[in-house]
Amino acid sequence: MEFLTTSEAADYLRLGERKLYELVTTGAIPCTKVTGKWLFPRHELDLWVLSGLARPAGMLIAEPPPVVGGSQDELLDWGLRESGSGLGSMSEGSARGLERLQRDEVMAVAVHFHSLDADANATVLRDAPDLHDALLVAFVRREQGLVLPPGNPKRLRGLSDVLALGAKVAMRQQGTGAQMLLDVLLKRAGASTRDLRRIETPALTGPDLADIVRAGQADCGIATRASARSAGLDFVPLVWENFDLAMRQRSYFRPAMQGLIRFLSEKRLLQRAEELTGYDPSPAGQIRFAA
Repeated sequence: MEFLTTSEAADYLRLGERKLYELVTTGAIPCTKVTGKWLFPRHELDLWVLSGLARPAGMLIAEPPPVVGGSQDELLDWGLRESGSGLGSMSEGSARGLERLQRDEVMAVAVHFHSLDADANATVLRDAPDLHDALLVAFVRREQGLVLPPGNPKRLRGLSDVLALGAKVAMRQQGTGAQMLLDVLLKRAGASTRDLRRIETPALTGPDLADIVRAGQADCGIATRASARSAGLDFVPLVWENFDLAMRQRSYFRPAMQGLIRFLSEKRLLQRAEELTGYDPSPAGQIRFAA
């Protein structure tokens, strides 16, 4: 992340320093104060300029509805309600959500892609067609693992035990981050979903999968620690993942989205993350990728 000093930011925006200070004092421009000096993230200045871009009537772009699509998450659902942003949610999985973002059917999408790449979320967003103005904002890091019946009766300690013991596995639908994670872990183990004893009807969300395990229909499945805890189930951790919000740059400064972004720095979010367990909210609000 590149920061500009006050004089550099004024030159970059072709403004006088006095005018820049006026914008700072009214909270009208993105900036931060470090050891008594104002600093301006260059990429956020670019977004700030683009957010006020005027277009002729024939070039008007329809605004997407104030909805966050993509992956379901307990902390995100709570944050959407408590932030007062007015944003709704539509949980269909990371891949389906990204498709809706490309069609401007949602304002943002919650994603947790998995592949052999180190940072799959940024890679997928970078390679997505029709998203040349994409932006990736960190929400949290969260813990994914095996959701198990209370007491872990089969003594499953990881995916190798699931394969060796033929444990019955609840699945998620294709295109969800949890299913991508399972595919990656199986590939690293030299296996595939064909080697699993699967429940064929997929669960639509992590809480749905937890309900299947709690009902005794499956011995395990992959979901978040928070989903396991909410359902009163055991949990074996497998990975920490990036759980991010992807959006178009022009949506970042919309009032609804800014309401949610501001909420990410509030103490209430940290407290709720600790209550739910399995979350690291330290990166919340950071811009991790900009096209």
